[in-house]
Amino acid sequence: MPSSGSFLSIAAMITINLLLVGAILAMVRLVRGPDRADRIVALDMFSLLVVAILAALAILTGESTYVDVAIVYALVAFLGTVALARFLERSAQRRRDSSTGPEGER
Repeated sequence: MPSSGSFLSIAAMITINLLLVGAILAMVRLVRGPDRADRIVALDMFSLLVVAILAALAILTGESTYVDVAIVYALVAFLGTVALARFLERSAQRRRDSSTGPEGER
């Protein structure tokens, strides 16, 4: 019967591999996404998977530094997603305003 340390390392390696497959699929959606909104969601999902990979690496190696990096990365990724979504919303609003003509001006 394997010890708990080896079981944990095997489980962490399997988890990292599955998360890497998910990250590759998210990158495919990021590149091929039919819409800008799909690309933003794919970028957010990729960021989430990177945070999960960092957490699994922290479990695998026993280094708490990976957790700190994951927290900082998650905060930066969240701000980036919010900024991109806001940019997308404003650009759609400008397109709507420009299509209405002069009476749509402020």
